[in-house]
Amino acid sequence: MNAARFLVGGRVQGVFFRASTREQALRLGLRGHARNLDDGDVEVIAAGDAQALDRLEAWLRTGPPNARVTRVERAAFDGDVRDGFEVR
Repeated sequence: MNAARFLVGGRVQGVFFRASTREQALRLGLRGHARNLDDGDVEVIAAGDAQALDRLEAWLRTGPPNARVTRVERAAFDGDVRDGFEVR
């Protein structure tokens, strides 16, 4: 299983970023979650096909229309990832 943790910075809270990420991840056949962090970033944990993770990363660099992404960091993730994709 391929899994990654993405930290997305910029104007990414209050702009439907998590819900839009969920839609995108489900379209790509990924599972995981997206959640707001106290520092204003959004954390995305996603698992699935390596190409789908790459496509999600590319999408995260822009996000939904009202977002202004300034940074995306990606790291391998080796924790458990539940089925489905949750917004937390």
